Amino acid sequence: MIISSATFVKSSPTLKECPPASGPEFGFIGRSNVGKSSLINMLTGWSKLAKISGEPGKTRTINHFLINESWYLVDLPGYGYAKVPVSLREKWVNATREYILKRETLVCLFVLLDSRLRPQKSDIEFMEYLGLRQVPFARVFTKSDKLGIPDLEKSIRQYDKEMLIKWESLPATFITSVKDRTGRVEILDYIEESVNNLSKQI
Repeated sequence: MIISSATFVKSSPTLKECPPASGPEFGFIGRSNVGKSSLINMLTGWSKLAKISGEPGKTRTINHFLINESWYLVDLPGYGYAKVPVSLREKWVNATREYILKRETLVCLFVLLDSRLRPQKSDIEFMEYLGLRQVPFARVFTKSDKLGIPDLEKSIRQYDKEMLIKWESLPATFITSVKDRTGRVEILDYIEESVNNLSKQI
């Protein structure tokens, strides 16, 4: 897929305030500081589309971007650590949960995982939450350039082993690096195939 246009549409604090559900949506979510904004900018080729911050928890709304005038990339608030009051963090969690469960045009949720870390409890529990509610999702391992190939493979095997305790099969998985642009083609091809399959069903 070639990205010819990427336009910011709206930031919404709740599902009710989101833009009308008018096209396929692909959400991006992960623990705070996992590299979500950098990945979004790498995928779209627009370096300042999503705001990048060294401060975890900077994304605090549901952010819609219209891509190629045909589908939406949705930047969702991260979960986990953030230097904000608990009450505010709960608002993000509730808004994100409502979007994930009720947004009828959500096609797939890309769950970002830091490849440098051992399986995190919050990540495992979040993916189990999605699985139990039959929300389609894919795993995206970020910052792969920070590891050598053996350590990267070990990290992914650890996640696989942890998930296969309860899962019969594993979701689609992508390995990414913003620095090397690794995974860009694969993720965009996956999105393009999903959009094309949807259009055939209409």
